[in-house]
Amino acid sequence: MTETRFTAACIQLASGSNVNANLLETEKLVEHAARKGARLVVLPENFAYMGARCHDLLEVKERDGDGPIQHFLSQLAQRLGIWLVGGTVPLSTEREDTVRAACLVIDDQGQRVARYDKMHLFDARLVQTDEHYVESETIEPGDHLCVVETPFGKLGLSVCYDLRFPELYRAMIDQGMELLALPAAFTAMTGEAHWELLLRARAIENLSYVLAAAQGGFHISGRQTWGHTMIVDPWGAILAEQTSGNGPVLAEIDREFQQATRRNFPSLEHRRLHCMLK
Repeated sequence: MTETRFTAACIQLASGSNVNANLLETEKLVEHAARKGARLVVLPENFAYMGARCHDLLEVKERDGDGPIQHFLSQLAQRLGIWLVGGTVPLSTEREDTVRAACLVIDDQGQRVARYDKMHLFDARLVQTDEHYVESETIEPGDHLCVVETPFGKLGLSVCYDLRFPELYRAMIDQGMELLALPAAFTAMTGEAHWELLLRARAIENLSYVLAAAQGGFHISGRQTWGHTMIVDPWGAILAEQTSGNGPVLAEIDREFQQATRRNFPSLEHRRLHCMLK
């Protein structure tokens, strides 16, 4: 049975290259959110490890279903009795020099119930700040949508750069998406320009709650991430936000409000075109 009202949380971090330290900080913040009543918690992209280069993810990659980061997620969710969206975890591929950026959903019994592999990879040069990113050199893109049944509604999964591709979310709507989880590590420059606009747009056009957990701060590489972790309602209102620093962001999710909004403003039913992803 779907819960009509519940508390959700998103965790903001500034992860570094020490996995144990990152996991300790994650555990502390998730525990705090659970004490505040959070039943569904979303972690940011690369919550367990952010090295100097994307290629450094190879140092901490895990086999699917086995490894300290995956065990940590399972044990934490089970101990606290929460559903946990595990940011991204670098999982092995058939090639030694690549990983999948896998977003894992763990239920309140500690069982993994879904996996989404980041589909859109950030290959971009930011001339204004002289930053250059080529995720495709290390990360193998996913090729499947993921909308998972939860006690809180149908939860769609996406990661960071995916946010810029509205057709992805339209395809999730065709699979019944009601809530959207977005672990991310937006750069400071692109975040300042586009983060809030894109999150609110995805919420409004899909009449869905958006749970966006971000990296926010300075990292070992010298990179600065934007932060501004937030929870947005289906009308585009920001319910809660953490602009900077580590911490949990909590808000009440009201499914009855969402259903009423979709009923009274039925834009999803007025669509003339439907997205078919290959």
